[in-house]
Amino acid sequence: MLGYLAHARVAVQCAGRTDAGVHARGQVAHVDVPASGVDLEVRRINRALPDDIRVLEAEAVSPDFDARFAALWRRYTYRVSDDPAGPDPLERHLTLAWQRPLDVDLMNHAAQPLLGEHDFAPFCKHRDYATTIRELQHLEWERDARGTAVMSVRADAFCHSMVRSLVGALLPVGDGRRAVEWPGQILQAGIRDSGVTVMPAHPLILEEVGYPPPHEWRSRQSRTRSVRGD
Repeated sequence: MLGYLAHARVAVQCAGRTDAGVHARGQVAHVDVPASGVDLEVRRINRALPDDIRVLEAEAVSPDFDARFAALWRRYTYRVSDDPAGPDPLERHLTLAWQRPLDVDLMNHAAQPLLGEHDFAPFCKHRDYATTIRELQHLEWERDARGTAVMSVRADAFCHSMVRSLVGALLPVGDGRRAVEWPGQILQAGIRDSGVTVMPAHPLILEEVGYPPPHEWRSRQSRTRSVRGD
C-alpha cells in the first residue's frame, strides 16, 4: 500500500466530516486501492502518516462497505470543566473552561425533548440542498473521575455545528441562566435562536462509529443515500 500511495492520489471517504478543530478518536475511513500487493500492516502505514494521525486497525472489506453511508450512528463527547481552578493543564486542549457551576441533572432533563427524530435546523448551520432531519438516539451528561462534565451524544448523523450548538443550548440551563424548557422550545420553534452559542470545537471528540453486520452494508447504504446526500 505504501508504494502505491506514494505514486497516486487516493480518495479517502470518512464516516464523519467534523468541523475544523474537532478531534477524532474513533474515525473510520475507507480507500479504494488495487487488491494485489496491498499491505495492511498498521505499523508500516503509520510510518507514512504525520504524528497527529494514527491508524489503529486496517482490513480489506468488500465493495459493499462505505465508511460514511453504511454507518448506523456516530458518537461524540464534549468535555466542560466548571472547576474554579480551570481544566487540568494537561487536558486544556480537550476541555472547555466554564466560569459558572453546572447542574448536569438539569442539562439531562433539558435534553429529553431533543431525543428522537426531528428537524434540527435550529441547531445546524444552513447548507443548500442538505437535510437537517436527524435521529438523536442518546444524549447524557456525566461527571468523570476528575469532576469534569462530559456530554456523550449519539445520532444516526450530525449536521454542521449541531453538537456544538446543542452544547450551547444546554450549558445555560446547567448554570441557571435559562429555563429547563428552553432547548425544547428552540427545537419546536424551528428557527435559529441568537441566544444559542456555537461552542468551541476543541473539546469535541468523535469517539466511535457503529455499523450493521456486513450482509446489511449495501442495504444500509441505499437507505442512507436515498434520504441524505449531504
